[in-house]
Amino acid sequence: MMPHIIKESARGFEPFRIEDCLLQKRIIFLTEEVNAQTSSELIKQLLYLEAEKPGEEITLCINSPGGEVTGGLAVYDYMRFLTSPVRTVCIGTAASMASILFLGGEKREMLPHTRIMIHDPSFSSGEYAGKKPDELQEEIDGLKKTRDILCNIIAERTGQEKKIVYEKTSRDSYFYAEEALNFGLATKIITNPGEIYQGDGIL
Repeated sequence: MMPHIIKESARGFEPFRIEDCLLQKRIIFLTEEVNAQTSSELIKQLLYLEAEKPGEEITLCINSPGGEVTGGLAVYDYMRFLTSPVRTVCIGTAASMASILFLGGEKREMLPHTRIMIHDPSFSSGEYAGKKPDELQEEIDGLKKTRDILCNIIAERTGQEKKIVYEKTSRDSYFYAEEALNFGLATKIITNPGEIYQGDGIL
């Protein structure tokens, strides 16, 4: 159950969800798998904050194992299209598709003991019984195209050559904060917890 905060308003003292208080401060979270629902929620929050104060920074805190590529790329595109710069902060692990969302940030920051994981996409299910060779080849071609899309994003955002990116994504490659900074995945390591929120107070 999400805890509430009691705040005074014109109607007296009222309970407010912590998530709503943070949203007012332009801080949003991805702490679950990337799927249709979480992607939709992120896009709605991004669009709301963009409409509320265009051009003002949004902070997206990430601790996610990753998930679906389609929904994740939709969120990535929205992040890149906004006039409001998105700052991403890794607060645990940003793995797989969540690492791509982390890379969508203009500023990409990590806590000292967090990590990023990149790898090639894989089939999400093994329901291929009864499929013909051409149908299987079509699935493989689609997977390769997705791999190329993700490689292009990683190469563009890190400044690394595609050959190096492909070498790293051919397996699960983990980068702790210092390694991520050196590779270009991150732009800063946060050493003071107060840096996660940069403003005049959370509440």
